[in-house]
Amino acid sequence: MNSSRRTFLKSTTTLAAALPFAALRVDGAPAAAPAPGAGGPRRGLFFDATDLPRIRANTTDPRFAAYWQSLVSADLVDDTGFLEHKVRYNNHVADMMRVRQILERSSFVYAVNRDAQHLAIAKLAARKLLDYPKWDYFLEGGKQVFGLQRAPEATIAMCCALDWIGDALSATERTDIEKGIAEKGAPACFTTLYGMKYPDRVKGWGFDPEDDYPQAFRVNLARWPLILNATNLKVIPIAGLGLAACALHGKHPQAEQWLDLARSSAKAFSTLFGSDGSYDEGVSYWGYTVMHLAMFAEVLWRTRGIDDRHLLNYPGTVRYALALTMPTVGNGLVPPSGPRNLVVPTLRAESKNDIVNFSDSLTNSDVSVAAWVARTHRDPLSQWFVRGVSEAKFPFALIWHESAAPAAPPGPELHDVRLTNDLVVSRTGWAAADSVVALRSGGPGNHEHADRNSVIFKAHGERLFHDPFRAGYSYTTERWKLRLTTAHTAVLINGQGHQYHDGHEGTNPSWAWARVTDFKTGPGWMTVTSDATEAYELVNANVTRVERTLVFLKPDVLLILDRVKLKAVPLAVQARFQVFNDDEGGSCTASGTAFEIVRPQASLRAKVAAASGQPAAKILRHEISEAEGTFPFVEVTSAAALEHTLLTVSTAAPKGSAHGELALNRIEGGWRVTGTHGRMRVNVSLVIGGSGVVAVTI
Repeated sequence: MNSSRRTFLKSTTTLAAALPFAALRVDGAPAAAPAPGAGGPRRGLFFDATDLPRIRANTTDPRFAAYWQSLVSADLVDDTGFLEHKVRYNNHVADMMRVRQILERSSFVYAVNRDAQHLAIAKLAARKLLDYPKWDYFLEGGKQVFGLQRAPEATIAMCCALDWIGDALSATERTDIEKGIAEKGAPACFTTLYGMKYPDRVKGWGFDPEDDYPQAFRVNLARWPLILNATNLKVIPIAGLGLAACALHGKHPQAEQWLDLARSSAKAFSTLFGSDGSYDEGVSYWGYTVMHLAMFAEVLWRTRGIDDRHLLNYPGTVRYALALTMPTVGNGLVPPSGPRNLVVPTLRAESKNDIVNFSDSLTNSDVSVAAWVARTHRDPLSQWFVRGVSEAKFPFALIWHESAAPAAPPGPELHDVRLTNDLVVSRTGWAAADSVVALRSGGPGNHEHADRNSVIFKAHGERLFHDPFRAGYSYTTERWKLRLTTAHTAVLINGQGHQYHDGHEGTNPSWAWARVTDFKTGPGWMTVTSDATEAYELVNANVTRVERTLVFLKPDVLLILDRVKLKAVPLAVQARFQVFNDDEGGSCTASGTAFEIVRPQASLRAKVAAASGQPAAKILRHEISEAEGTFPFVEVTSAAALEHTLLTVSTAAPKGSAHGELALNRIEGGWRVTGTHGRMRVNVSLVIGGSGVVAVTI
């Protein structure tokens, strides 16, 4: 262990108990944060007493009232029984998380409405957290706890409790909580961030053998200091350590060292965001990540007058989330009926919060980040996001929202976007009835799937070309198969997808890349070409080209041109089209070169043509047990050859409406697609030039 870190850990443990801590109070400080070192009353971490009328008004706002009611009407009798009799101190994944959530919830409720019952259970939850010998289930060198989620989240919750119920705590209770932060929270967060900054000094990360986390789901953590340095699991300890530093500033000798490491880590992590605010782990993880960055930035500004609120393009990052918003119709996404385990997400997702779910993303993030951006950056589009997209899921939405802030809807310039991470999304709008086409190009990322050049197509409220939900986080579960190229609306070569890892280190990035080589838009249309050759070459040296071109004629005609070229060995190529059937409402049929996908409120019909030979469509199902669901898909096969060119022309129509007739005619170097669908006249040519570039004429 490095001497500076050893000194830090030793001094943190031995000095914490002797320090004279003071309560952190919600008070009536001025609206603007004081300059560093300025005198005057200490500010609340997230809000002052003068903010309470605004926060209380938010609790009755129709956008937040249901969430607030879920807080104030929580089953405190059940929570009390759990806290007093059922907490397992070697169970961090479920039990410690619930204890922390109870503490955070009831502390906030008390701060807003002074509810004595919530105060009592908040105190009980704080005591139970303090009773945990360790605040996380990971160890460095088999001894030192390092924190990825549980320790940072517990630290944040304890800091909030000091702030929100501090005036109702006894001197002993305050001292105990502050000691817990200083001895169990901050050191665990520090160890994590230090290890990520200096991975060569790490003695070895591993699971705590005393924790009951299942052996079947334990992965190899040897490279995690490197792997997690570019994931959301770096940001949570950043926020935990940063809040601890701000809460105990001037009271603990290591607070400045904590703050230095937290700030430098936040600055390093901010470079992982694109200049447009895009984020590689998917929009669900984006919300969790950016919210914690915003929490740290807000507390740092309010308590220390240090302004790190512009480390990344925060208004742009809300636009990134907006680009991946895709509400649908239906009864929501319910968890599978199979046996529950810790590595298959079980959160219910509402259809109105549906998203472009590339990677492990499941549902739209809550509105807290947008509320903070609207308030801090005076961004009207972020305010519109708060008022109309997703919902409140965390107290910070209530804390940050200002109802009087101006709102402005997104304009047509955001209908067609190529993000800096090469995700492409084209739409007609943001309502459930609007259409969305999304292409997954770009590079690796944590929580990714083997999904390069995969396509999602939503029209008339329904997912018609689908990307799977709830893939397993562990290779030991059968739902791990949903991560693979075979489970995506993508191309296989001789039944094989592109490169992906085996999961022994977790859901970390692969080496697979795809790159957008052309992107054009115009009135009512979008075209994009993505080259995924590199991703497929990694598993098949015979590959020289894997390229996909989309032509989206809004609102509901989609052309997909797939081109595959091999060096010496002729192989068959398959194009798969996944059916959304999580609610058992999806079906598909195929005959010859045509297929149909049917959902309750819409259907899709497609024809397929090939430059040589005649492709054949058939219906298959993934080999996953029925307890986990039924996963049908269409597979179109092009017989073994050195070169393949497949054109799939699809139309979508609402329930009860007829599909148009589109003709696929060969022309020199390509095809012309003509006909009508709905009120649309279609006349598109796709010509492959001598250089291999696809020229699209609309």
